[in-house]
Amino acid sequence: MFIENKQSISSLILIACSSLLALSVQAQTGYDVPRTEWGQPDLQGVWNFSSNTPMQRPTRYGTQEFLTQEQIQAAIARQEAQREAAEAAAAARVVDPDAPPVSNNPGGYNDFWIESAGIGDTVRTSHIVYPENGRVPEAVEDAPRAYGGLGPDIPGTRPVRYTVGGIAKDGPEDRGLSERCIVGFNSGPPFVPSLYNNNMQIIQNRDTAVIFTEMIHDARIVQMGDKPSLDD
Repeated sequence: MFIENKQSISSLILIACSSLLALSVQAQTGYDVPRTEWGQPDLQGVWNFSSNTPMQRPTRYGTQEFLTQEQIQAAIARQEAQREAAEAAAAARVVDPDAPPVSNNPGGYNDFWIESAGIGDTVRTSHIVYPENGRVPEAVEDAPRAYGGLGPDIPGTRPVRYTVGGIAKDGPEDRGLSERCIVGFNSGPPFVPSLYNNNMQIIQNRDTAVIFTEMIHDARIVQMGDKPSLDD
């Protein structure tokens, strides 16, 4: 299922470029670009980055960057069929109020809480656009890892900088940043859509922009202008 979307400095650049592209088209109809009191394009507001588009492109699409209209309609039909099948299964389920619970799982991640973006007229086959195959290149030997994963632990050294995952389970310092609630698991960097709460707020002043994510309340401050970057 591919669903249309709406990252650090790269996040702001992505939003800004998208906004400027839209504004360049709208300018032909006399649209006035909203600007801050300092004359900069005004990107302030609350945004949502929900998306079911995969990060990597499925190999069957090769270098195809966007779905065709026929593929979009097929995706919509599959989504609707899955919804109807889930509703039918739920309706047919017999619940015995006197039966003991099957487990201690509270079932907090049911469909009610899952965010899903709408399918639009232009749907990418992946969030990765380079390389042209839309897939993550092979890892370079000895390069630092920024992301672990939900699978087996990946050996490494402390401090762990993975957003998700960890290097071991001997103590909290062995676990990733989101598992320790230092950053949200979808707030990166880079921002990656997750099951829920894909919300951010952008606030600007003359010299900086702040990307504030509700998940774990992470504020990313982006310097604007010609100021030198901070040292590592």
